[in-house]
Amino acid sequence: MHIIIVEDDSMNALVMSKILTRMGGHQVTVLEAVDAVQSLIQSGQVDVVVMDVSLSNTLHEGRAIDGLEFTRLLKTDQRHAPIPILLATAHAMKGDAERLIRESGADGYVAKPISDPHAFVAKVEACARGAMHGNGAK
Repeated sequence: MHIIIVEDDSMNALVMSKILTRMGGHQVTVLEAVDAVQSLIQSGQVDVVVMDVSLSNTLHEGRAIDGLEFTRLLKTDQRHAPIPILLATAHAMKGDAERLIRESGADGYVAKPISDPHAFVAKVEACARGAMHGNGAK
């Protein structure tokens, strides 16, 4: 399975990448640039995207966008919409996570920091299989 991690914090990106490669045996690419993510998705080689909600360095068409807007951008484009997106957020309060999913069109979320690596791998894999799609699952 090939996973894109969109994360601007290098430590968070490293932790998520190591968990997914070492424990899950998955191929991981860490990106921030909108065009690079879109290009890789269009290559047909991506199974799931893990998207940081609070991106601070990502630009699209000359202006900053966060992970929610980036997710909406991907989900409203027919070429990218089928790829499941799992939001990664440090703001996973009960009502907030569901609202973030609803507002962005994401397929689920994971709380940061990752406290249970096995559960993280299982959630990413479930999202990639579509097990979360359409049911608002976390």
